[in-house]
Amino acid sequence: MNKEGKKVAVVVGATSKWQSDGRNTRLAHGKELDDSHLPVGARFGIGGAIAQKFAKEGFYTVLTTRSAANAASLAGAITDQGGDCMVVELDLSSDASVAAAFERIRTEAGDPDVLIYNAGYLEGRDLPPGQELLEYIPVEMFDTAQHIASRGPFLVAKEVLPAMRRRGEGSFFFSNNSKSLRGKKRYTGESLYYPRVMMRTLAQVLTEEYSEHGIHVANVVIDGTIDSPGTRALTKIQNRPELVMNPVSIAEGFWYLHTQDKSCWTHELQLTPYSTMPSY
Repeated sequence: MNKEGKKVAVVVGATSKWQSDGRNTRLAHGKELDDSHLPVGARFGIGGAIAQKFAKEGFYTVLTTRSAANAASLAGAITDQGGDCMVVELDLSSDASVAAAFERIRTEAGDPDVLIYNAGYLEGRDLPPGQELLEYIPVEMFDTAQHIASRGPFLVAKEVLPAMRRRGEGSFFFSNNSKSLRGKKRYTGESLYYPRVMMRTLAQVLTEEYSEHGIHVANVVIDGTIDSPGTRALTKIQNRPELVMNPVSIAEGFWYLHTQDKSCWTHELQLTPYSTMPSY
C-alpha cells in the first residue's frame, strides 16, 4: 500500500511509441528527437497524459511499460508536478510477467481503483509496400497483435476486476482506435490493427458482466493522430497541424468517464479532431 493511502490509478502502456525515443519515432525518423520545445503533456502520448492527469487529481499513479527506462522521464515529470508514482515493468505476452507485475502493484501501491489499458504496438508498420495482404503477415506478427489487443487485456482484467467487484466500485477503461469499429485492411505503414475489434468486444462483454457490480467499463475510440514528438515531426502533420489530437484533452476525456455519476455511465466514447470526419 502506498504510504500516503492515495487511491491507485494504473496506466498499462504509460509510455508512447511516438515519444522522443520511441520505437515508431526511430522507425519513421531514423533517430531520437528533441522534445524540449513540446509541452510536457504532449511528450509521452496518451498514456503519459493520462498518468499526469490522474496524478494531478491526487491518485498514486502506476506506470507500466516493457522497460522501466522508457518511463523514467515521465515519472520525473509527474514528480516535478508534485505527484506520486511508481514504474512497473510489464510484458503483456507473458502470463508470469502480468501476474508478477500486479502482485507488486497490489503490495507496493494497493488494489487499483482505476485501470486504463493503453498498450500499443507497431507490428506491421515496417512491412514494405506490396505486402499489405494477410498472406504476407507473419504468424509471429499476428500473435503479438493478439497478445496486446486481446489476450493482454483479458489477463489484466482477471488481475484487477475481482478486487473492484468486492469493493463495489472501480473504473476499467480501454484506450482503443478507429480500427476497432469494424474490420479494415491494413495499409502500408500501418500496424496490424484489426485485432483491436476484439478489444472492443471484450469491453462490451465486461460492461455486461461487471456494470451491475459497480464497475464502470468503457471503450474509448481515439480517432486520429495523437500529438507527440514523433507525430509532430511528420511532414503530413507539419502541413496540416489541425489533424493532431491534444493528449491532454484526451486525458480529460478519461477523467470525465471516471467521474461520471453511476446513473448515466458512458460505455463507448469516440474522440475525433474537428477537421476530419469521424470513422465508422
